Amino acid sequence: MINGSIVALITPMNSDGTVDYASLERLVEFHIDQGTDAIVAVGTTGESATLPMKEHAQVVAQTVKFAAGRIPVIGGNGANATAEAIELTQSIADSGIVGMLGVTPYYNKPTPKGLIAHYKAVAACTDIPQILYNVPGRTSVDMLPETVAELVSVPNIIGVKEATGDLTRVAKLRELCGNDFKLYSGDDATARDFLLLGGDGVISVANNIVPKSFKAMCEAALAGDLALSESINQPMKGLYEHLFCEANPIPVKWAAHQMGLISHGHIRLPLTELSEQFHGLLLEAMKQAQIEVNQ
Repeated sequence: MINGSIVALITPMNSDGTVDYASLERLVEFHIDQGTDAIVAVGTTGESATLPMKEHAQVVAQTVKFAAGRIPVIGGNGANATAEAIELTQSIADSGIVGMLGVTPYYNKPTPKGLIAHYKAVAACTDIPQILYNVPGRTSVDMLPETVAELVSVPNIIGVKEATGDLTRVAKLRELCGNDFKLYSGDDATARDFLLLGGDGVISVANNIVPKSFKAMCEAALAGDLALSESINQPMKGLYEHLFCEANPIPVKWAAHQMGLISHGHIRLPLTELSEQFHGLLLEAMKQAQIEVNQ
């Protein structure tokens, strides 16, 4: 599977709320041009929670079509009902994706036993590689390393996206899961350190708007170059903070629109577009990261 810099791609939308496929195609071309290692289509940053299943599958399929084999695409397949996650998995299985990313079931707070049963059931319905996704700040359930370790024996569960920001988990996951199990950071602020500690890659929000720099940082960190990775990472630290001033993906969609990457900054309810009070902060962070803004 993929190492390095992976973008948790936003799903661009028109002002009437429909998916903006012209902008989606431009985004895919942008990431190919900038050297991004892979795309996650319709993960949580892609607003999976507000895309009905048919539309979700269509966006994944179109992303693969636009990529045309030039960059790997991973499809989001998470849901808080196991039956729904299985149905979603089957709906995108023939799209041409190389893997799937499944967030832990949210809101209903499954036990470790329930998480294990959930992921085993989803993995059993496909041969496509599965990446677990732990983001307790959004789901209210924390999949501990010991729970992840119980799933390593499932042949097509090949890695985990760990988004707690707890760097002590890198060594623990590696110890419990082995060297072949992929460890991906899902926390931009600690991503560099995650890679230096032995992680394999980052599935990133900031990567939507600074893909070239983010790729360079990942390459340096994976090579163990502390000084170079820090010098590249330093100008992006403001983004890591201010891209989460409101719920993701509100700020990153606004930023992408300011850059002209997408035609509209529209986001689906119950999320709304970025509050004006944060515009200046995010623009300053973008300036520090040497991002050109079309104004």
